[in-house]
Amino acid sequence: MAPMALRLKSRELNRIREMLKYEEARVIRRCNILKGLHLGYSSGDLAELLSVDPKTVVNIGQAYVEAGLDSALFDEERSGRPLDFDDRQRSRIVAMVCTDPPKGYYRWTLDLIAEQAEKRDLVEESISREEVRIILQEHDLKPWQEKMWCIGKLDAEYVQRMEDVLDVYERPYDERHPVVCMDEKPVALMGDTRERIPAEEPGEILKKDYEYKRDGSVNVYCAVEPKKGRYVNTVTERRCGSDFAEFLKSLESSYKEAEKIVLVMDNLSTHRENHLTERYGEEEGRRLWARFEVHYTPKHGSWLNQAEIAIGMYSRQCLGDGRIGDRENLIQQTRAWNRRTNQKKTTIEWRFNKSKARKSLGYDPEKLI
Repeated sequence: MAPMALRLKSRELNRIREMLKYEEARVIRRCNILKGLHLGYSSGDLAELLSVDPKTVVNIGQAYVEAGLDSALFDEERSGRPLDFDDRQRSRIVAMVCTDPPKGYYRWTLDLIAEQAEKRDLVEESISREEVRIILQEHDLKPWQEKMWCIGKLDAEYVQRMEDVLDVYERPYDERHPVVCMDEKPVALMGDTRERIPAEEPGEILKKDYEYKRDGSVNVYCAVEPKKGRYVNTVTERRCGSDFAEFLKSLESSYKEAEKIVLVMDNLSTHRENHLTERYGEEEGRRLWARFEVHYTPKHGSWLNQAEIAIGMYSRQCLGDGRIGDRENLIQQTRAWNRRTNQKKTTIEWRFNKSKARKSLGYDPEKLI
């Protein structure tokens, strides 16, 4: 059979790569079918390689062309009992997923969530893995990822800071008052001890030795303007107050036309005005700090910082397997990634708001005062 003309978007390829790590066999098979079609394999070759019927390959490819990625990967909801879980049942499932999985499990999976929801009587009857997937999708939860948001104690201070940040995210885009999210990422400098063997033929993979060498560690300050798709990543030797002050100064200089820079960041001891005055003197330090409208996320509320999403993109696309080599190479690679990503202007769509927070976490802000 001739290859089917099918081209996946880069974000769809990235999503498929992530799903290959955790999804069930049926979805993984469909991911591989789409990836194979994207690479130009014929339906017959894919059917032989993946041990499926050639019609299955054609149907999956046709489903993607006609209705998109989700339709190709997941079956349509069966007729019969609809997804009729009330907000209380959904909130209980969300709350469970935000805790550690049962002993003996490293992370939550769709099957494990469904099993535990029934075992703990969080739902009145049964729940399928597809129904679990829909609930997680509604709340933008991905518990199979290495790093996920966690909920601290829902006291008045936590809720006040959380809702303050969510209010900031709901502001309409204003270039005179850009919303910028900032965070840091420690990066271990590791390099290969032997040269890698490149793939020379189709179907081959790059080979690398399991041994590596360490050359210390550095810090990367990451900032993103989510609604504009603007990314700023800067490599520093440390993560101390003076490095923070220098990064904020460079960030301020890149937004000279803004009246005020709305800055969302974690409530760390280094994220304070005094580090700017210590580095640049009282007058200049206070001037710099006044250029920012600072909003702190609550303790254990790093999941509210959209810079976490940007860091995930940077880690996957730039750092890769972590063998970045020395500091100079990391700086060059980071600059190249900044330039390429800013050309694409990849925005972040944040959908979690105060209304969803109150439903998901089941709290009344007036009762917490």
